[in-house]
Amino acid sequence: MDTVLLTTLERIADALERLAPSSPSGADLSAADAFVWQPESGRLVPVPHVSGVGIDMLQGVERQKQLVLENTQRFAAGLSANNAMLWGARGMGKSSLVKAAHAAVNAKHPGTLALIEIQREDIGTLPTLLNLLRGESKRCVVLCDDLSFEREDADYKALKSVLDGGIEGRPANVLFYATSNRRHLMPRDMIENESSKGISPSEAIEEKVSLSDRFGLWIGFHNCDQPTYFAMVDGYADQLGLVLSREALHAEAVEWSMTRGSRSGRVAWQFIQDLSGRLGFAALQSA
Repeated sequence: MDTVLLTTLERIADALERLAPSSPSGADLSAADAFVWQPESGRLVPVPHVSGVGIDMLQGVERQKQLVLENTQRFAAGLSANNAMLWGARGMGKSSLVKAAHAAVNAKHPGTLALIEIQREDIGTLPTLLNLLRGESKRCVVLCDDLSFEREDADYKALKSVLDGGIEGRPANVLFYATSNRRHLMPRDMIENESSKGISPSEAIEEKVSLSDRFGLWIGFHNCDQPTYFAMVDGYADQLGLVLSREALHAEAVEWSMTRGSRSGRVAWQFIQDLSGRLGFAALQSA
């Protein structure tokens, strides 16, 4: 073959190879312990450091912590485990608990478990992600934070199918965790309005609320009372080594919660962050 022609063909082949999309199966789950799913490129992007707090710092959710941690530990050990829905009051540590359980498992058994975050708007691509993970040996927890569905949103049907497993079944190496402020993942009026239309309104309602039934673990988080709020504040203060009397700490914590109009783990953490900064700044000023 003519040398010039051969060289030209090789250049064309190289150009086509560069233009062709990379195979999703090229994702290296050993590159990190956490990833973000990017459906546009069909890739898992490694997350070098997961933002979160230690599981011991989560206060006021002891029962929830036990359920999530034990379920995650069993899954990581290759035993049966359930998909989990963490629902309820905002700021009570739902997503923090999932990340803390993942970190706790990997702290004891490094590299055992991968945490993969999928955005709410990408739920329709969940089957693609599961197919990508199906051939992997590493166990993976897929997390969708703040999951909910609005009127005319058909993605919930796709999620129901995925949780049921379909013909292929959910990959044995994948577990799905979701957090939501809504008990049934949908607005109450979206469910109730079904009763005013349709030939069989009860069947329509059942279709809407049955999505949450697909989760084997259904864990509720509720607004905390003041003693629980103080326990959260005390726990965070002790972890950060803040030197302040309990009376003064609680008095400032109450004032902070009143300005926010609520008590929760998030409010407690934000208060401690502010207090830590103020105490540190005061120490610099006096130095």
